[in-house]
Amino acid sequence: MEIINIKDHKELINKAAKWFSSKWNIPQEEYINSMNESLNTKNHVPQWYLCLDNEQIVGGLGVIENDFHERKDLTPNVCAVFVEEPYRNQKIAGRLLNYACEDMAKNGIDTLYLVTNHTSFYQRYGWKYY
Repeated sequence: MEIINIKDHKELINKAAKWFSSKWNIPQEEYINSMNESLNTKNHVPQWYLCLDNEQIVGGLGVIENDFHERKDLTPNVCAVFVEEPYRNQKIAGRLLNYACEDMAKNGIDTLYLVTNHTSFYQRYGWKYY
């Protein structure tokens, strides 16, 4: 399995947008717009990451300015974390999170935020509850 940044594989934008939309019930066009923005952004946000098993999307996540919350000071946000059920418990979510954190750190962004109720899940991967 391979983890990729969508900005390096723009040919996958429509496929990825359709996949994320099917998981989170957010219009596909919203994902397409954000992924297209990731191709040209100067501040490195947004970004979108996929885990592929051959050409099949088995997991993914995004990094966006704000994930539908009031705390504008908590930015950027990890969002839309999802791993297909047959691929769970294989540390794919952790690999995606690490990849995104490392990629963002290379671009000068040392802190990412994640608004979630699943605190113990993310703490397993070194995230701190705030």
